[in-house]
Amino acid sequence: MSIEVGSKLAGKVTGITHFGAFVLLPGGVTGLVHISEISNEYVKDIHDHLKVNDEVTVKVINVDKDGKIGLSIRQAVDNPPPRPARGGGGRHGGHGGPGRQTFEDKLVRFMKDSDERLQALRRSESKRGGRGGRRH
Repeated sequence: MSIEVGSKLAGKVTGITHFGAFVLLPGGVTGLVHISEISNEYVKDIHDHLKVNDEVTVKVINVDKDGKIGLSIRQAVDNPPPRPARGGGGRHGGHGGPGRQTFEDKLVRFMKDSDERLQALRRSESKRGGRGGRRH
C-alpha cells in the first residue's frame, strides 16, 4: 500500500516517547505523530492522550525522501471543535474564518506587543537612571 500525503489511515500506537507517538500503519510501515499533532490543545504529557495499542485515525502530513512518515491525529478529525479565543480576540480575525488568526496576524500582534513592552521597559529604566549601579 502506498502512503500518500493527505490520506487518512487507521493505525495502532506502538510506542510513545517524550516527543511523539509511533503508529503502525497498514502495510507494516510506521509513522510518527509529533506531540504538537496529537491534539488541538496543549499536550504536556502524551500519556494523558494516548497509550500503546490504542487504535487511532491519522492523516499523513509528510513523507521524507528517506521514508520517514509524519502523521497527525488532530488534522485527521473532520470537524475539530473550535479553539477558545485567547487575548483580545476579534480585532485580528484574519483569513480562515471567524476567530481564526493566520500566522501573519499572530506575528503582527506579537511584534506590536513586544514593541510596547520594550518601550515600557525603557521608560522605567530611564526613570531609575538606566542600567548599572550609579550609586555613590
